[in-house]
Amino acid sequence: MKITTAGESHGKALIAVIEGLPSGLTLDMEEVDAYLALRQSGYGRGGRQKIERDRAEILSGVRNRVTLGSPVALAVYNHDYENWAQYMAPEGCDVSAKKLTKVRPGHADLSGVKKFDTSDARNVLERASARETAVRTAAGAICRQYLKAFGIEITGYVRSVLSVKDPAEYPFETIAACRLPELFMMDRSLQDEAVALIDRVRAEGDTCGGVVELRVKGLKSGFGSPMTYAEKLDARICGAMMSVQAVKGVEVGLGFGAAERRGSEVHDEIYAANGAYTRKTNRAGGIEGGMSNGEELVFRAAMKPIPTLMRGLHTVDIETGEDARAAAERSDVTAVLALEVILESVIASELAAVVSERLGGDHMREAVERYGRLPQ
Repeated sequence: MKITTAGESHGKALIAVIEGLPSGLTLDMEEVDAYLALRQSGYGRGGRQKIERDRAEILSGVRNRVTLGSPVALAVYNHDYENWAQYMAPEGCDVSAKKLTKVRPGHADLSGVKKFDTSDARNVLERASARETAVRTAAGAICRQYLKAFGIEITGYVRSVLSVKDPAEYPFETIAACRLPELFMMDRSLQDEAVALIDRVRAEGDTCGGVVELRVKGLKSGFGSPMTYAEKLDARICGAMMSVQAVKGVEVGLGFGAAERRGSEVHDEIYAANGAYTRKTNRAGGIEGGMSNGEELVFRAAMKPIPTLMRGLHTVDIETGEDARAAAERSDVTAVLALEVILESVIASELAAVVSERLGGDHMREAVERYGRLPQ
């Protein structure tokens, strides 16, 4: 399975093509749109979310809501394009009116203008923008429905916002049912503290990030492989998570905490009961030797503060060579809830590819039967 995306932040639309979905998967597009709405929610979001009301439209590969086995193409249209057509239209436009030369620290602006030999960072930032994750969220929501057919589920929550941290651990079912809507945190008092902190950061013209935790339940053992480094499950999923804008670090299981403990406090001991193998702990985060071991997959990702600050950071105007304040494009104070939603979809997309590679199958009935025959 392979997913390709295209489109610019203020262009006509964002497009995704999913290759390799078997035939016979019934799609629930209302669920896809619900995830798109979640991506746009969360305390600390900015003005762009008030303009866009994202919906996904299937362009090909589906008939009467059921996949055909051919590539599935979908679009998320940018409503803001009507305000930007005169600056972004591929047929011809005024490229000087929205030229960006005061390159923003933390963005792709400066490296991009040098790499692609352009004097306008607009040509880089439009694609580098996190707006691209809207269509990745939609494509991932479809992959999520593919995984559900095998009993594989994904959830997650926000563990921290800036300095407000939740040290508690929560069962999968509790996370799925009880995360709080404003920030997807689990503890009401901590979330209230985080909301107040976001307000202070906004008042100072600054931004902040946080840490999210993702869980995958129902994946059987043996997905991924230690035989080549490119097939390792943790490498593939962590690489996919790192591809999301603003993610600067990823952990599996204990992650960096494993370096602070002895081996006896890190590795999950194995027991046998009623002909099955069990573990009483899951410090490995469900992955050993690059393969799933049947336990829950546990990932965490660290999101940096959004680099577009309303007060602007010191930079240089690449047109004049003079000192300047970075341009303040419309931005968020934080988008940590959105990151959690996006990463659920990104994990679903990569995991769907891993599952389909092992199972094969031209249609869903064949794939589900093969999954059922696999050992736990």
